[in-house]
Amino acid sequence: MSIAPPLVIANGRLVLPEGEPAKGSVRCEGGRIAAIGDIAPEPGDAVVDANGALIAPGLVDLGVFAIDKPAFHFGGITRAALMPDQSPPLDFPARVRFAAQSGKPDFWVHPLAAATVALGGEQLAEIALMLDAGARGVATGRRWVADSGTMLRIMQYAAMLGLPVVSHAEDGGLSGHAVATAGEMATRLGLPSAPAEAEALAVARDIALAEMSGARLHFRQVTTGAALALVRAAKARGVPVTAGVTPAHFMLSDLALADFRTFMRMSPPLRPESDRKAVLEAVADGTIDVISSGHDPRGPEDKRLPFADAEPGMAGAETLLPLTLNLVRDGVIDMTRAFDLLAGRPAAILDVKAGKLAVGAEADIALVDPDQPWIVDSDKMAAAAGNTPFDKQPVQGRVLALFKGGAQVWAKKKAPA
Repeated sequence: MSIAPPLVIANGRLVLPEGEPAKGSVRCEGGRIAAIGDIAPEPGDAVVDANGALIAPGLVDLGVFAIDKPAFHFGGITRAALMPDQSPPLDFPARVRFAAQSGKPDFWVHPLAAATVALGGEQLAEIALMLDAGARGVATGRRWVADSGTMLRIMQYAAMLGLPVVSHAEDGGLSGHAVATAGEMATRLGLPSAPAEAEALAVARDIALAEMSGARLHFRQVTTGAALALVRAAKARGVPVTAGVTPAHFMLSDLALADFRTFMRMSPPLRPESDRKAVLEAVADGTIDVISSGHDPRGPEDKRLPFADAEPGMAGAETLLPLTLNLVRDGVIDMTRAFDLLAGRPAAILDVKAGKLAVGAEADIALVDPDQPWIVDSDKMAAAAGNTPFDKQPVQGRVLALFKGGAQVWAKKKAPA
């Protein structure tokens, strides 16, 4: 991306790493943030008037399954960590290198290398060569690595290279082909189900291996109270473990399955209300580090099927920000914490100089109106497919403009006069 001319985004409310949003401006030069606060434009600077909107870091989406730039730009996302579950999988350096270049110049893709060849869970892939090709982490993909010896070697190798390991927290021996969590709803609906303990067992084993290896371990999604308690205890012991979740698991419980709507088909599946409340508590107390979209657009060929036959996943990029802002309005977290979950922490896990407004950081910036109402409509989404579980739901919070490296890459269309 060619270096953008100097830019000042003025007259906004700065979302800084600490404290409440405060009035101020940002100056960008050479693709990075040059100054923050009460600053005046210099001769030759371009000026954008924020008109009181939030000046926030561009979101960093950790763990998406497709690169869908129109949807990411709409949602204020400037970077995404791409899961290795591609066709073919990201288990070879050339594929990782291609993925790392695929979003430029207006979007940054950070590939997560497949931990094992063909994501088969057996033979380690060429992780070091994929690091050289641009990988920012190692991931097990949609599945758990069942062999503990293999997983330990993955973690030891990743620790030696300084890469985080992104793990799928679901014991495959217990989860099998389940599409729901065992309990009253699954029984009433007659859906194949697995006990919630499948997640806790996977989390417990991987935490033990992280302690043995010294690897940085990130669980892409932790959705049950039992598993979150294990993460909380591991953090207290100083284990380098982090946890993520998507809005579906703090907004919805398995009661949403009642009408068999396949847009509710998730992996991991929706949980009982007690687990949903446990996720909210974990977001509030810092046990959960990352809120990501889990963006996985699925067309009719994957979703217009019987519930048990439909593919899991949701188109989440466009709703990630407004659904997280619900937590701010409900008093679960404050605005600073919201953008740490959406940008600061995922950037730190990926070790990229982004995700926060700080001098020297890359000038990835979103202008946000946190109160602007709109209605989610699966038929009008910018994503490649509109498989959102929040279809027709009113939300608040819209990105007004998006800047990548100090250059504007997207702006909300103005309504016709």
